[in-house]
Amino acid sequence: MKTLLAKLLIFGVAMALFASCKKDDAIDTFQGGTAPVLTASVTGNIPLSYATANNTALTLNWTNPNYMFTSGISSQNVSYLIEIDTTGSNFTNPNRQTVSVSPDLSITFTQSQFNDYLLNQLGLAPGVQHNIEIRVTASINSVKATNLLSNVLKFTATPYAIPPKVQPPASGQLFLIGGDPKLNSWGNPVPTPQLQFKQVTPTLYTITVQMSGGDNTTSANQYLFIPVNGDWSPKYATKASLSPTETGGGFGYDLSDNFPGPTAPGTYTITVDFQKGKYTVVKQ
Repeated sequence: MKTLLAKLLIFGVAMALFASCKKDDAIDTFQGGTAPVLTASVTGNIPLSYATANNTALTLNWTNPNYMFTSGISSQNVSYLIEIDTTGSNFTNPNRQTVSVSPDLSITFTQSQFNDYLLNQLGLAPGVQHNIEIRVTASINSVKATNLLSNVLKFTATPYAIPPKVQPPASGQLFLIGGDPKLNSWGNPVPTPQLQFKQVTPTLYTITVQMSGGDNTTSANQYLFIPVNGDWSPKYATKASLSPTETGGGFGYDLSDNFPGPTAPGTYTITVDFQKGKYTVVKQ
């Protein structure tokens, strides 16, 4: 009886080991792939013009990397990340434009769309020719170990100026007013030049001021931008859908909400960008 039990135990262990080996043999191992080859519908200069804003700027095409596993070519969808950057930045620029695509092998940009990338994401000056580079990175489920980089395409492009998202003050002046005593406790007009913005460009204004900080859910620690000192009727404000915070957000003309002030006291630089319709607040 003991001999029979011993034989059954040995047989069971052998079967378990055999099953384990079969399972290991069935593991599908990643083998690699072929770097995508990137091509474009234009070479040299990318056409950009306000008059033809809805026309195609360029179309990018790339090849499938054909990722291989031990079982054969992968059937999983491949993700592609397109990067647009200035020449010399080597795609390390934190402001480079990225576009995700899956599983298509091409993408088309209108002149308006590409121009917006250059102006508002890369921050390039309009009316000036710039050198840019484009590449695509393939991956499976965005897993870095599967990244395959394409060749790099080089272009020139001259972004055109577009109407600002928010109309800047016709007077070329902008003033800061708020509930904080340092911002004149909502007293209008405000003292100048202490609470007058500096006009950097026709669409960019900046001011550095001290603010007391505190609860920014009350008007005592909120503020507005006014284009005419002493006049409440025209003003620049924000609203909830523009995601305003104490460090910045969106704004517009005669909107419903005040800007939230900082929670901590200190010296702050407020930058108002009418071109982008954005304001930023940075503690100094």
